[in-house]
Amino acid sequence: MQLAFTKMHGLGNDFVVIDAISQQVEFTQQQLRFIADRRFGIGCDQILLVESPRDAATDFHYRIFNPDGSEVEQCGNGARCFAHFVRDKGLSTKNEIPVGTAAGRIQLKHLPDGMVQVNMGQPQLSPAKIPFRAERQAATYDLEVGGERLTIAAVSMGNPHVVIQVDSVAQAPVQRLGPLIERHARFPNRVNAGFMEIVNPDHIKLRVFERGTGETLACGTGACAAVVAGRIQGLLNPQVRVGLPGGDLVVEWREESEPVLMSGPAATVFEGRIEL
Repeated sequence: MQLAFTKMHGLGNDFVVIDAISQQVEFTQQQLRFIADRRFGIGCDQILLVESPRDAATDFHYRIFNPDGSEVEQCGNGARCFAHFVRDKGLSTKNEIPVGTAAGRIQLKHLPDGMVQVNMGQPQLSPAKIPFRAERQAATYDLEVGGERLTIAAVSMGNPHVVIQVDSVAQAPVQRLGPLIERHARFPNRVNAGFMEIVNPDHIKLRVFERGTGETLACGTGACAAVVAGRIQGLLNPQVRVGLPGGDLVVEWREESEPVLMSGPAATVFEGRIEL
């Protein structure tokens, strides 16, 4: 099978985007791992599939696969790439695009400056909905990891996140603690681990160790989760600039009953075909 693809990135978080509407696509886990391999395949943090809608309230369906072949619920940087892809390929001419995901519906909006704003929906803070094993909902929790007791926030943005406040992201033990947090027994579906440095109430720095991928240059849902975590602890203002290794996102969350809005860039790198 020969497959057409587009390589894209959002702040260095890179994706192989595949049109599964105009070409027939059905992957094995081995094929997904091959596509994501940076030496033998194309190479990416995640593979995105653009599919036909599954309900009348959306224009498309969006699926996300990690380099290990596992499917995940949501990806904010990927969603921005998705919006550019469907416009560039002539699949949509709309400025606002409703898209279905495994985590529910999201709304993508093309902004006049070329950025894309993603309505990520309301965050989930209930432990059962994250999912996270805890007796009750709280702003922070204690978590035993690698012989240390960490203070964490736990948030779902359609996928589960831990957020840990650190003095310096440059010195944060991302590579040591990230894999231990990802597979901690209290997170039955595994979890993404974010390390957040608060510069001021309008600006944070963030590094994220993503489940099934490792540390990436940017993580859109991680940026949203970090702002939510800071807001529920009374540490951040409603609109925050999130500095990631690959660049900046703007995240807005005003009230618990309102959705999280994330704005940032997306870019096409190249197009090609690959034999599977």
